[in-house]
Amino acid sequence: MQRILFAIIIVSVLLAACEQPHDPVSHDRFYAFGTLIDLSLYGAGAEQQAQASTALESAFSKMHNDWHAWQPGALTSINERLASLEQIKARPDILSLLQQANALSAQSRGLFNPALGKLINLWGFHNDEITTLAAPDPAALEALLAAAPSANDVTIEGNTIISRNPAVQYDLGAFAKGYAIDRGIELLRSLGISNAIINAGGDLRAIGNHGDRPWHIGIRRPRQAGVLASVALSDDESIFTSGDYERYFEVDGQRFHHIIDPRDGYPASQSMSVTVIHTDAATADAAATALFVAGPQAWTGIARDMGIHFVMLIDSEGIIHMNPAMQSRIRFEVETPGIILSEPLT
Repeated sequence: MQRILFAIIIVSVLLAACEQPHDPVSHDRFYAFGTLIDLSLYGAGAEQQAQASTALESAFSKMHNDWHAWQPGALTSINERLASLEQIKARPDILSLLQQANALSAQSRGLFNPALGKLINLWGFHNDEITTLAAPDPAALEALLAAAPSANDVTIEGNTIISRNPAVQYDLGAFAKGYAIDRGIELLRSLGISNAIINAGGDLRAIGNHGDRPWHIGIRRPRQAGVLASVALSDDESIFTSGDYERYFEVDGQRFHHIIDPRDGYPASQSMSVTVIHTDAATADAAATALFVAGPQAWTGIARDMGIHFVMLIDSEGIIHMNPAMQSRIRFEVETPGIILSEPLT
């Protein structure tokens, strides 16, 4: 899904690059999943760089086409048949994608719900460009909430997908980029690349190092320009942010954004942004959404259930909530209005 404003800005030592004009970092960029994909490689030769970029762009293009929630492809075909409760035979790569999405939904207690495609559609966030400027019809919203589509309604056995609920419609917008980045890192490693960043619209996974130092990443200020904080990523980590400034519309001064609380069908209102660090990009992607929905009162329990050890949540008042392990890694670049520390997550 298109990010109007990038959630994370790579600040990976551009100043140092000025000091070291021969810094061996190469960059390439292409478009997929509704956003710009940036590939940064450290120490790769020209032939290896070209091979990696071509292979990654091809792989991401295929995944984007297969997993798109509303344009013709493998996922839309599955959704059409799920609505009629058919038994569906699917390719192994699609089965793996849906199995991990379903597992992460269970770990999040359903706050990350990949089966809410019809609800996303009701809000008008199913298009590349937001055209709806009003909340859904209350009766339609109430009917869909009563149907309660969830990943628990879907069973995957062997190569067969079965749904017990015709309201199930997969939309993997809160998960697909992370899953794709994980597959992309596997691809880079198969090509002999061990120091790289794949950044999809600000959400990324970094492997190896930037020479003799870690990759340094900047976390942007929600709803404002500039960098809030920076963090060093250790060898192989992902950092993902979900925010209410990414896809939204406003009516009479009220912001309606794309992160929907599956419990009441409305945009989650207690958080402004959530940043998560985890080794697995798909997990970080889904967890950032789930913790955003959980909000400042309930995020710690969901984080523990999902195995997340580093979290920074900015609530709707701008107050920062984080666990001590995250605090030990974050360096704030601006004055903060206040920080609330949780108990350790581990």
